[in-house]
Amino acid sequence: MRHRNTGRQFGRNSSHRRALFRNLVTSLLEHGKVETTVAKAKEIRGIADKMITLGKKGDLHAKRLAFAYIQSRDVVAKLFDTLAPRSANRNGGYTRIIKTRVRYGDSAEMALIELVDREGAAPSAPRPAREKKAAAPVAAAPAPAAAVEEKVAEAPAPVEEAQAEAAPESTSEPAAEEGKAE
Repeated sequence: MRHRNTGRQFGRNSSHRRALFRNLVTSLLEHGKVETTVAKAKEIRGIADKMITLGKKGDLHAKRLAFAYIQSRDVVAKLFDTLAPRSANRNGGYTRIIKTRVRYGDSAEMALIELVDREGAAPSAPRPAREKKAAAPVAAAPAPAAAVEEKVAEAPAPVEEAQAEAAPESTSEPAAEEGKAE
């Protein structure tokens, strides 16, 4: 049983798994988006968010912790200079995962993990508050439906009148037959 054992193993030993996560996080921060499997994307989401939080802190200790994990000096500089200020007004949730396709070779679910505030994306503005709609009166709802039925009834009326004029006897015959049956 796997009690209190969190995280996915991915069929790798711990050092290989850590190297995989470091490579994926470095690529994500460098390029802004990475296509990988859904499981790997879900695993690196928290690590990438922690790196951006370190960038938002901006002090020397945070920079040294980022250098210990991210493999490129250029990416760490980008993290502290551009990515962190871009996410300054956001409290967590710096990445999004979008499921894209199923990989042909092994039918693995693929996903695109991307930074929410990346360069190519439109600037995220705070959403306006939704206005609450007033409760519609119960009697008002059937009125439009009745109006639609009246319009529908009015449109075929000339056709019905022409048919009624052409066969007035046929309409009276069923009524007469009903009377005879009783």
